[in-house]
Amino acid sequence: MDTAVRAEALIDLAAIRDNVAAIRRRVGTAAVMAVVKADGYGHGLVPAARAALAGGASWLGVANVEEALTLRAVGLESPRILSWLAAPGERWKAALDANIDVAAYSLWQLAEIVEAAEHCDKRARVHLKIDSGLNRGGAGPSDWPALVDAALSAEADGAIRVVGLWSHLACADELGHPSIVRQLKAFQEAVEFAERVGIRPEVRHLANSAATLTLPETHFDLVRPGLAVYGLSPIPDATPEQLGLTPAMTVRARFALVKRVPEGEGVSYGHRYVTSRETTLGLVPLGYADGVPRAASNVGPVWAAGRRRTIAGTVCMDQFVLDLDDDSIAAGDEVVLFGPGTSGEPTAQDWADATGTISWEIISRIGPRVPRHYVGGGT
Repeated sequence: MDTAVRAEALIDLAAIRDNVAAIRRRVGTAAVMAVVKADGYGHGLVPAARAALAGGASWLGVANVEEALTLRAVGLESPRILSWLAAPGERWKAALDANIDVAAYSLWQLAEIVEAAEHCDKRARVHLKIDSGLNRGGAGPSDWPALVDAALSAEADGAIRVVGLWSHLACADELGHPSIVRQLKAFQEAVEFAERVGIRPEVRHLANSAATLTLPETHFDLVRPGLAVYGLSPIPDATPEQLGLTPAMTVRARFALVKRVPEGEGVSYGHRYVTSRETTLGLVPLGYADGVPRAASNVGPVWAAGRRRTIAGTVCMDQFVLDLDDDSIAAGDEVVLFGPGTSGEPTAQDWADATGTISWEIISRIGPRVPRHYVGGGT
């Protein structure tokens, strides 16, 4: 680690590339949409997208139009990009001008897309979403016929082309959960209805990371892995290694201060940790403004001087403290919050377990004050 760097997120682009390649081998004829929303799950939107494409992804998935436009602005013209989350007044025209596929959940969305297509003299590529049981985004079963009918009318008028039919699973990470079968059936019935009345999609897609890795019956024409692209397991009882994945992010820092304190001293805000003996404390210059959960106070696992340790006291906005016992550690020495785990360091899943959350949140919340350093490929 560069001695001029306070902290960094080390991103292994070769791991992202190889994870996508491994996914690609698992899904047979289905195409792969690498989900790179939320700044590539904290790994960097553009570098992650390029690495995923190098691994064999032919689609990229993002949450919003701004993310999609950023990908087009850096010259990623060949992959199909789907943007799926919008509010009224969305920048539909900019999306269509940039050859971005868009999703429609409702009649108002479809109407806005049609209006934008008319103003830019370009047929919009639209993916109609059915809510198959997640009860989040998508047209409910009672609204689906009207949405399909409106889409057919817009197709006949030359404003849009329905290129996709899709949905999203609620419990794919819980193997055997009864909702999986129910949602698969609901999706298949929605697709059958749409195709029966005249929709001819290019792709039907349902599978997230967990379904991509464990439920081949959900693969259809296209899979949408997100977490797995970055080498983390979406399955609670399976490690990345067992799934053929390699975690791509390592977060590390250098001690800003090391000092001796006596027994009985309170540490950090609220004195939620008290030294049980004379000991050495080390100050790590990362805090909740950088994405270290405040919930990691007194529980967050960290690797320093060859062994795991636990955060001592409250995580602050910019820093936290480790109790280093009597080990020989100096300011400037490296400390690893999480990484692949191959050298004994904690993993993002370890942090999720310690703080009562999920690994998705741990990696995606690492903030912009933590510079990304890329290895294993071009950016």
